[in-house]
Amino acid sequence: MSEKEINVRIPTQGMTCAGCEDHVINALNSIGAKNVTASFRKGEATFQVEEKSDIEKAKKAIADTGYMPGEAEIISSERKPELSQEGDYDLLIIGSGGAAFSAAIEAVGQGAKVAMVERGTIGGTCVNIGCVPSKTLLRAGEINHLARMNPFLGLDISAGPVDLATLVNKKNELVDNMRQEKYVNLIDDYGFDLIQGEAKFLDENTVEVDGRKITAKSFFISTGASPQVPDIEGLKEVDFLTSTTALELKELPKRLAVIGSGYIAMELGQLFHNLGSEVTLIQRSPRILKTYDPEISEAVTEALTEQGISLITGATYERVEKDGDVKRIHIVVNGEKQVIEAEQLLVATGRKPNTAALNLDAAGVKVGSREEVIIDEYLRTSNPRIFAAGDVTMGPQFVYVAAYEGGVAARNALAVTEQKIDLRFVPGVTFTNPSIATVGLTEEQAKAEGYEVKTSVLPLDAVPRALVNRETTGVFKLIADAKTLKVLGVHIVAENAGDVIYAGTLAVKFGLTVQDLRESLAPYLTMAEGLKLAALTFDKDVSKLSCCAG
Repeated sequence: MSEKEINVRIPTQGMTCAGCEDHVINALNSIGAKNVTASFRKGEATFQVEEKSDIEKAKKAIADTGYMPGEAEIISSERKPELSQEGDYDLLIIGSGGAAFSAAIEAVGQGAKVAMVERGTIGGTCVNIGCVPSKTLLRAGEINHLARMNPFLGLDISAGPVDLATLVNKKNELVDNMRQEKYVNLIDDYGFDLIQGEAKFLDENTVEVDGRKITAKSFFISTGASPQVPDIEGLKEVDFLTSTTALELKELPKRLAVIGSGYIAMELGQLFHNLGSEVTLIQRSPRILKTYDPEISEAVTEALTEQGISLITGATYERVEKDGDVKRIHIVVNGEKQVIEAEQLLVATGRKPNTAALNLDAAGVKVGSREEVIIDEYLRTSNPRIFAAGDVTMGPQFVYVAAYEGGVAARNALAVTEQKIDLRFVPGVTFTNPSIATVGLTEEQAKAEGYEVKTSVLPLDAVPRALVNRETTGVFKLIADAKTLKVLGVHIVAENAGDVIYAGTLAVKFGLTVQDLRESLAPYLTMAEGLKLAALTFDKDVSKLSCCAG
């Protein structure tokens, strides 16, 4: 391939079969495109052209065949990175989490001179105070809960008092080891510079770190986010917990109240419930998981309530006060005043981006209403030399999204590619028990996008794995295009939903149909079989099938 040739992807609607693919391929070949592919499942065409002006010719050729081309994306120009002698570094990265390390590894691989600035602990949120510590403690909580409340008659098991201090100490050991192996050790392995201290922009070319001025050709901001504190009277005068400090408690509270009921609130609330605390979740909206499909919200509400967690929805907060060791949360629900008392109060009402110390104005970087860094589809900020990704942009707050974005940002910053991010098929998992996993469109979103929708809702008690587990509160829901039966969304509340959702992600991303799921072989007595049973439920009563006849 010559240096001029450009790799292009064009979303193409209207293809429904291999014959449609041939029509698009022939049309693109006719205008001189090379290495042409088309996929009706992906809904896209890819090819190479020599000039950017040829892209419009390609779009017209597709349209002339009767299909609908979308906005073209240059996915790679196969260029060498644009490195120069200007500045101390080719790429200066601010932050050291998943996005930062992904960007650093990618940039070093392209031959760039790279530095990373970190003001605190190496590794960012996930390994230090997020995914890793919370999930290992959640697992401990699940084991304790099963020992106390197992669903199998005939098993005589019990659980003694929880030694929270020991659990937390072992959690810290795990975090320390993973931080060292997955982050710190990689700095020397890949050979980029680590600069300890807080970075502040002086201008668009320069940051200052503890008095040292550092210049770079391009910058990458990945400073993450921190717990947000709502404006409730008296709250700041009370020693409340956040998602960070809750994971460092050494004594189990008898009662825990949680302001908020998003994924962090639910995970940590259930953790302390499973360890033995009385837990109350309080939220403003009329139902938990208000942006999810109603069936998902209802299943989670039922599961948490069955387990003994108290849920209060539709609450208005009046004030918070402390009386000795007791915190009191004064709320109004349906016009009636209530007071919730607890020894510990956890505030989990979302996160705010870490941008306050960066002095972004000096670099011409615009922020939004929540102080998040504003980026375009190439992860470029309002300053074309500065890129950003991860939680600091308030996009999907998952470490795997941040890592994906970090690699894209590094390539774009070095002008190796001109690549847009694609976040259409991001799976999300909440690690409660049962866990919650979703990918693709909700029913409401699909209708808003103009689809005529067909849905399947399968209660968990129709899934044999759930029956043998004796844990049957949950649901599978599939959203499909009524005309083509293409799967648009998969939503699950079940044990191991996070493992099952990867199959759902592939189905949505690659345009599988309900019929494709029906015709696939699903292993019997796995939770993944629920996907196939949910597909069968579109036009069959699965309760009338033999156990493995799916």
